[in-house]
Amino acid sequence: MVKYNPKTWFSLIFHSYSRQVMRTLFPALLAMGLYTAGIVFLFLEVLEFRFSSTHVVHSLLGIVLGLFLVFRVNSAYDRWWEGRKLWGLLLNNSRNLAAKMSAYLPKEDDTNRKYFAQMIPNFAVSMKEHLRDGVDLEDLDMVEDVLDRVKGKNHIPNTISLMIYERITQLYNEKKITGEQFFVLDKEVKEFSDILGGCERIRNTPIPYSYSMFIKKFIFTYTITLPFAFLFDFLFWTVPIVLMVFFILVSVELIAEEIEDPFGRDVNDLPTDDLCEKIKNNVRELLIH
Repeated sequence: MVKYNPKTWFSLIFHSYSRQVMRTLFPALLAMGLYTAGIVFLFLEVLEFRFSSTHVVHSLLGIVLGLFLVFRVNSAYDRWWEGRKLWGLLLNNSRNLAAKMSAYLPKEDDTNRKYFAQMIPNFAVSMKEHLRDGVDLEDLDMVEDVLDRVKGKNHIPNTISLMIYERITQLYNEKKITGEQFFVLDKEVKEFSDILGGCERIRNTPIPYSYSMFIKKFIFTYTITLPFAFLFDFLFWTVPIVLMVFFILVSVELIAEEIEDPFGRDVNDLPTDDLCEKIKNNVRELLIH
């Protein structure tokens, strides 16, 4: 995620992200520029044909298109913000579970303390990678016998959650924690599954296909007919005007596409790598140091 100061207007206007968007859209901008220039040259220089153009239709369509884009961006941002709230909840829940385990376990119980200091961050890391391209076991901090338990599993975060719950149950059966403490810890572990399920819902439920398809068709139709509305009023200035409108409309759609799945590695996605590192450091500080 890009970190920035919202009060520095000049740096925001010329930020490198703008150049990245420009590079992404350059092929489409080039095609649109050539198309518009061809239309202008054909009607003004070759055919020398004039007709009465009007901006009224495009003005009315622009209002409708603007409403579509507002809804599109708001829907994508809602998904991004919900994902951020879920990861914030995961951070808080990891701290709570680690703090309670630290309070319940004896100071000399290094085995269980180290186990939870590894497995709680492992859940966050495995969830992060599960929401991307799949979990690489090398990213997990596990001893060999524990690592063998998750090998070959299709849903590693689920397995890690189960292993945490099994260890808590073992502590209860060994009378190292009371029934009341077990009940409190049970609620914390259940929260892990709820957070994971919420993130999977965002990841696996994209914007409805029909809506995404029609808004792209709408943008395409609007911009492809725009040169005919400006042609005889702005002459060859039609080319930069159409390119500017095209860039604005397509950039908004591009931003919405980028943030609607907030768990990847795009520049505007959630800082899940940093959050996992923070969970790891906080949990180890509570349980080991």
